[in-house]
Amino acid sequence: MSSVAERLQRKAKRPAGTKQVRLKLVYIDFWSVVKLSFLIAVALGIITVVATFLIWLILNQTGIFNDLDQLLRDILGDQNFSIQDSFNVGQVMLFSIVVAVLNVVIGTVIGAIVAVLYNLSVRVTGGLLVGFTNN
Repeated sequence: MSSVAERLQRKAKRPAGTKQVRLKLVYIDFWSVVKLSFLIAVALGIITVVATFLIWLILNQTGIFNDLDQLLRDILGDQNFSIQDSFNVGQVMLFSIVVAVLNVVIGTVIGAIVAVLYNLSVRVTGGLLVGFTNN
C-alpha cells in the first residue's frame, strides 16, 4: 500500500492540460467606460496638483526663485521686479487646479468618444479577438 504522500506525488507529476478560450469583444458598455475614464482622470488630476505643489516647494526651498530674481534684476535693471510676486504658491496652485479640472472633463469626454467609436467599429470589424489560457 502506498501512503497519501506518494499518491499526491504521483498526481503532481502529471502535466496539466492547458485550456485555451478565444472570445470576441463585441460591445463595451458606454457608462462603464465613462465612469472608468472619469476615475482615471480624477486620479491624474490629483497627481497633477500634488506634483505641482511639490515642484514649487522644492524650487522655493532651494532658492532658485531668489537666484532667478537676481538674474532678472541684473538683466532688466529693475530693482522692484520679483518673480515670486508672479509665481507665489496661491497662483501656481490655482492654475494647477484649473488645469486638473479641465483634464478631468477632457479625459471623460475622450473616454466616451472612444467607447462610441469602438462600438461603431465593431459592426464593421466583428470585434476584437481575445485569447485566454490557464497556465
